[in-house]
Amino acid sequence: MGPSMTIRLTDSELDAVMAAARPIAVERRDAFLQDVAAELAALPMLGAGAVHRAIAMVQRRHFDPPNLAVGGQGRSSKYR
Repeated sequence: MGPSMTIRLTDSELDAVMAAARPIAVERRDAFLQDVAAELAALPMLGAGAVHRAIAMVQRRHFDPPNLAVGGQGRSSKYR
């Protein structure tokens, strides 16, 4: 995406993008936001649904879920 590219989002669409960035590791957020912008710039039309789909697709590439196992022992779970 070039420096002259402008993407216009509504307040709620921008809020959705920023909310989706929160669980992304701080050091990877800039790349996440740039990828979302590139996906949105490639779309012929923007709207809430298109923004949501772009966010979901990009978030899958950038989100690294936390390991909830504490040392693998000492905690029991009904899901193990």
